Amino acid sequence: MKKLRESSFVSLIAVFAAFNIVCDSLMGSPLLPFSGVWYSWIFMAEAINGIILGPYAGFFSSLIGVMVGHSIYFRGSEEFLFTLGAPIGAMISGLIFRGRWKAASIYYLALLGAYFITPVAWQLPLWGMWDTYLAFGCLLFLTIAARKWKDFQGTKSTGLRLLQIVALCTFIGLEADVLFRIFILVPCQTYQIIAPDVGVLQGWWAVGAVETSTKAALSTLATMMMAPPLIRAVRKMGVNLVED
Repeated sequence: MKKLRESSFVSLIAVFAAFNIVCDSLMGSPLLPFSGVWYSWIFMAEAINGIILGPYAGFFSSLIGVMVGHSIYFRGSEEFLFTLGAPIGAMISGLIFRGRWKAASIYYLALLGAYFITPVAWQLPLWGMWDTYLAFGCLLFLTIAARKWKDFQGTKSTGLRLLQIVALCTFIGLEADVLFRIFILVPCQTYQIIAPDVGVLQGWWAVGAVETSTKAALSTLATMMMAPPLIRAVRKMGVNLVED
């Protein structure tokens, strides 16, 4: 990638990787400790990685952050697999911000399809993933809106429209992270090792319906505050947000 040869962009990746390490090394909020979707504060950082750095560099920066962060704050060897959802979430946010709806839509369709054809999923409460369904609906809306309004793309937007797109990118990216973790847990059947009793899974789904959506809302609000000034600063550095 051409950007990687630019010292300013390499510096951005390093700064964001360090920020990710700090976020992933900190134990999660004691007010919302139950579901285990995000044991740390990485959910506050992943979307901004993709929005600023792009889908691929954002993925790489987040991957460094969670691998190092999980080594500092060890949560079990299986968590190194589940936490790959954070880099994927960053990548999906970056794709959507740049108007690449097709890849994000295929991702959601494939993983949701895999979930619903898995027999154990039929025993879990349908409403337990309401926020993921909402994110998929937002993705479909964004795809239609971008065709109708040409400026409905993050790299071309300013003001209120930019805030709207940042909010959608953040929420959809975070739920893409959650969807990956669910894919590993249910369709890949790692639940048989971690929680072989379906009753335990049902409890996770019930609690997660509240906790995951709350954390996603917190991250969306924080990203809406951080993204616009960061985008302006990056543009002044001469980094083109359209390119990867």
